[in-house]
Amino acid sequence: MELGFCGPGLMGAPMIRHLLQAGHHVWVWNRTRAKAQALVAEGARVVDTPRALAAHAQAVFLCVSDTHAVDEVVYGLGGLLGADTADAGAGSVRWIVDHSSIAPAATREFAARAAELGVGWIDAPVSGGVPGAQAGTLAVMAGGRAADVAALEPVIRAYAARVTHMGDVGAGQMTKLCNQAIVCATIAGIAEAVGLAQAAGIDAARLPEALAGGWADSVLLRTFVPRMTEAGHEPIGSLKTFQKDIDTVGDAAQATGAVMPVVGAVQQVLRLGAAMGLGQADLAAFIDIVRPRRDGVTATR
Repeated sequence: MELGFCGPGLMGAPMIRHLLQAGHHVWVWNRTRAKAQALVAEGARVVDTPRALAAHAQAVFLCVSDTHAVDEVVYGLGGLLGADTADAGAGSVRWIVDHSSIAPAATREFAARAAELGVGWIDAPVSGGVPGAQAGTLAVMAGGRAADVAALEPVIRAYAARVTHMGDVGAGQMTKLCNQAIVCATIAGIAEAVGLAQAAGIDAARLPEALAGGWADSVLLRTFVPRMTEAGHEPIGSLKTFQKDIDTVGDAAQATGAVMPVVGAVQQVLRLGAAMGLGQADLAAFIDIVRPRRDGVTATR
């Protein structure tokens, strides 16, 4: 297929590579052009605006930072479906697949506006992080019309091990919020356990070995204990992203009447991290919040 992709960042770039390797033609836009240009040698074609994708792509994939970014890329000045040009309309675009993690209510609003132009919207946030994107093993939770999801699933499978259709538009984003509630609470708990082990004089780095096969064993435990106890790991995300997602979880809980005291506690931990200047730090910096060092040097640097 002729595809468009907005957002070749830590997650988006490896996803684009998998699409290219699967034989698709991929047109790429990014606010920082150099990130898109870096993929040209692998077959990507760079455009100057999201709007330019409408002339080429049947489906456009988004992997951007937040709700505002999705709005700007799709409906803003020079946006994919923006009304600021003489040829305003959907062009060749039949579907938008949004891999960003944004508010479900905003997703439904964006989808309704796209539907007026005959464009199907699939909210398809992912789980698996940068390692999953690189390995092509992401888990995708999708919302949208069943026919739209079925049409794009073979394409998404280039970088996903699993695509689960969760319901109408917005259901994918709500499922991602459930995912983030579990992930953030678990990593915060791992950080507290690492801090407890260190405070007690136990070698925290051996926790994954000691807990292997037990109920506490998990991918998150095996991933984050080394990142919390050793320096030199490449970042796989930021606390700022987690804070954005957990704030959205809190909004969803309030809107639906769900009781989420653990999420509320994690939300306060992340706000403390932001106040400590750790917003841009790696996700493993939970350990620096619960066990700050007196010398001011974070354990995750």
